[in-house]
Amino acid sequence: MRQGVAVAATAALGLTLAACSDGDDTAGDGGDGDGGGDKTITLGYIPSWTDGLSTAYLLDHFLDEAGYTVEHEEISDAGLLYTALSRGDVDIYPSAWPEVTHAKYMDQYGDQIEDLDTYYDNAKLTFAVPEYTDIDSIDELADNVDMFDGKIVGIEPGAGLTDITKDAVIPDYGLDEAGYELVESSTTAMLTELEKATENQEDILVTLWRPFWANSAYPVKDLEDPKGALGEAEGLHFLGTEGISEEYPDVADWIGQIALDDEQYGALEDQVVNQHPDDPAAGVDAWLEEYPDVVPALEG
Repeated sequence: MRQGVAVAATAALGLTLAACSDGDDTAGDGGDGDGGGDKTITLGYIPSWTDGLSTAYLLDHFLDEAGYTVEHEEISDAGLLYTALSRGDVDIYPSAWPEVTHAKYMDQYGDQIEDLDTYYDNAKLTFAVPEYTDIDSIDELADNVDMFDGKIVGIEPGAGLTDITKDAVIPDYGLDEAGYELVESSTTAMLTELEKATENQEDILVTLWRPFWANSAYPVKDLEDPKGALGEAEGLHFLGTEGISEEYPDVADWIGQIALDDEQYGALEDQVVNQHPDDPAAGVDAWLEEYPDVVPALEG
């Protein structure tokens, strides 16, 4: 049975502490991976980061069909998510950015995490403005502080994009000296501000990324990054807790076969986030009708 269990970040931290106290870090809560025992797999992700939401329900569909019980842990902070994954409270993080954006978490927790697959290989961090805004590059921002009221509208404080903005983009381009402030909030709050500004034809500067449905839903353009402060394109990975490939070798092998191109990924996220916002599983079902042969079946 498909299950959607929404758990706040504090609850996720509680799970992590509980795992430390009982000493049981086994992937899948003791499932044996060969059809016997408890076949429960927990997917952990940040729901406002819709790449993880979309791929979580994609995995859920096939895992459910193969006889697994799937649980969802919705966590609000990347650091807590990596902690939970490293300690076995979460079995799979279905869309991680470990090469650049989440590199610091991999440095900290990588020994307790298995990299199962890169399913998409062209993810990018961006600074974006509305299409009608009269600048095209980050190096023009310092001379146009008043255009944006000195604000860079960001996302969650724990996001890798937030760290890179503070540690690389702002100092490399002298945005702090020019008078800019990074407003850390949440993905939802950032999108609310973006929607309000574009509806009113106002200028706004936001931190964004690709692939992400907002790039097509709103009239925005990426600013050029001549200094390369936002980093190169990177892959989106399926990460598992240590030992999952031994506990569930069939699942690990199946995940390693999943790969999506721009068109396939964009259609998946559109169905899950925009076409079926109240029922992500229905969005996956609709996507599979359009792309029935992209993801191989998982044998139960």
